[in-house]
Amino acid sequence: MELRIQLVSIVAAAGLFVVVFEMVRRRRLLERYALLWLFSALALLGLAIWSGLLERIASTIGIIYPPNALFLIAFGFVLVLLLHFSLAVSRLTDQTKMLAQRLALLEERQSRAGHDVARERADARDEDEAALEPSSRP
Repeated sequence: MELRIQLVSIVAAAGLFVVVFEMVRRRRLLERYALLWLFSALALLGLAIWSGLLERIASTIGIIYPPNALFLIAFGFVLVLLLHFSLAVSRLTDQTKMLAQRLALLEERQSRAGHDVARERADARDEDEAALEPSSRP
């Protein structure tokens, strides 16, 4: 692999690692999601640094130019990350739906309880008025 391409690959992988680490430090990315990104960045960094391994992987896969194998592996990691995040979004969507349904049920119960209280107050007021009416007559 050419030195220039290897250096660009090393800088890009190290840059990804630093960006992910900084996002975790600033609490913009949760640790459980950052682990996948950090693992991907370390794997790419290792492949960029150890060119002999990349050449072996490339020849095993049947790729003539080893840097293309690096991009293929990076693409594979991105696909795994997308699958993981799709699962997380699906789970969060289900949880949001369930929470919205529970909230609607609670609001309905609260509304019914409010109507029952208003009805009880009206009944009590009617009873008080009925009790007062006979005594007010001469």
